[in-house]
Amino acid sequence: MTSSRRLFLQSTAAGFGYLAFAGLSTLAAATTNPLAPRQPHFPARARRVIFLCMEGGPSHVDTFDYKPRLATDDGKPIGKGRLPFARLLGSPWKFRQHGQSGLWISDLFPELAKQADKLCLLRGMHTDLPNHPQAFLQMHTGLFNFRRPSLGAWVLYGLGTESDRLPGFVTISPPQNNGGPANYGSAFLPAIYQGTRLGGPGRFGSGSATVSNLRGSRQSAAAQRTQLDFLQSLNRAALEREGTHPGIEGIIESYELAFRMQDELPNVLDINKESEATRQLYGIGEEATNTFGQQCLMARRLVESGVRFVEITHGGWDQHRNLREDHGRRALATDRPMAALLIDLEKRGLLKDTLVIWGGEFGRTPYAQFGDGRDHNNKGYTLWMAGGGVKGGYSHGSTDEYGLEAVQGKVHIHDWHATILHLLGLDHERLTYRYAGRDMRLTDVKGRVVREILS
Repeated sequence: MTSSRRLFLQSTAAGFGYLAFAGLSTLAAATTNPLAPRQPHFPARARRVIFLCMEGGPSHVDTFDYKPRLATDDGKPIGKGRLPFARLLGSPWKFRQHGQSGLWISDLFPELAKQADKLCLLRGMHTDLPNHPQAFLQMHTGLFNFRRPSLGAWVLYGLGTESDRLPGFVTISPPQNNGGPANYGSAFLPAIYQGTRLGGPGRFGSGSATVSNLRGSRQSAAAQRTQLDFLQSLNRAALEREGTHPGIEGIIESYELAFRMQDELPNVLDINKESEATRQLYGIGEEATNTFGQQCLMARRLVESGVRFVEITHGGWDQHRNLREDHGRRALATDRPMAALLIDLEKRGLLKDTLVIWGGEFGRTPYAQFGDGRDHNNKGYTLWMAGGGVKGGYSHGSTDEYGLEAVQGKVHIHDWHATILHLLGLDHERLTYRYAGRDMRLTDVKGRVVREILS
């Protein structure tokens, strides 16, 4: 198999698949870059997104949702008529107020707490089901019962990307479970909009974070270009002969993008080009923070180079038991790199138009499970945002006195998606794609923009 053929197969699997724009002629589709930047519906507050996805469901009552009554009533039954056999579990971590805003954040995140005035906490989140596969898919695609495009794919479809030499949507260490590739897929959108995967669950390092077969080992760039020109002439001739053909259109576009990526992507992924001070800021080289630090630094390099949407998945937050040790370990791995990311983006003038998001598919219960763990809780939990047009040092919404259910400022996943798109200048009701006889959208037929958090 030739290196060009291997490159095409890899790039197609990575997300540079067929191009099939509704409304474009066949020849236009063959010559127009579907990833070219497009104007938003209205002036945008954010131009790009970094999503720090905590797979498994971090406990809101142990991180960002301070519940003094939970500590006071530790060990007591949760209450008559409400799970009568469940006993409350006070957080093993202390909460303190931080920054000029006085946001309450637990000692799990001491470094991130120093950036409190950059954080916008959504403390009234809720989603439909307390099961990982469904909740994780809904967080990424809006629905769990039908195959739908991912959030990143919708953003790329709506805005294109700022670099014609890099993929527009990159997912770093995505999970194999809970929907796997569907969480960064394009579903019925053209496959060019799905995420390009770097690394896998638990497998990531500066040496392995690349796209396989990105470089041809036997040919110079000039020779590859000559070969590609010849192949593309055959592809275009076939397209003219056969008319609309998504497979051929996909070959044309994926070959071109993969060729352009050969020079640019390896340089962007090389975090060794960063200063030692920057690497230390992210905790690179230290056992606890090395992996996630590399990922966060790489995310900054990707968005700085024009990538529109970057997601980093950090797994292992599903603590049904051993809460103190395991939540502590996950927080230690992510706290310093996340704080460094906010500091670094702000220092480079990128935070103001980069929307950074943190959160998992749901939260945890305020009552104990197996004595030292917590069960799933979809009725109330916390996510946070920073930069990109949201209020810093701000808390929106709340759960009840124990953190079991959202009671004020409730934000459903559809609302969250609508708000993210709004910050990017996209109207969630207008960002549609015609499929199966109807205009599909990320928020289905629901969703409202949470205007209270807009700066």
